[in-house]
Amino acid sequence: MFLLFLLLVAGTLLYLRKTGQLGAPPWARRVSPEHEAREILATRFASGDISSDEFLERASVLNWTPGVEPLPVPRGRKR
Repeated sequence: MFLLFLLLVAGTLLYLRKTGQLGAPPWARRVSPEHEAREILATRFASGDISSDEFLERASVLNWTPGVEPLPVPRGRKR
């Protein structure tokens, strides 16, 4: 009976993961260094540590246009 319950739970989790309704756990999500650098830069600008000219200069070094985020890349479904 317990084995049947475990199989049911595992099957449900597998189904949710395959359909995309269950994402990766929070500790498994990876943030790119570029995204982290953008967040730090935006936080420093928002707190007043750097001027707007310095912010725009550093954003251009990161090849980033503030306010414009790239479209997420759609993940292909396995068939």
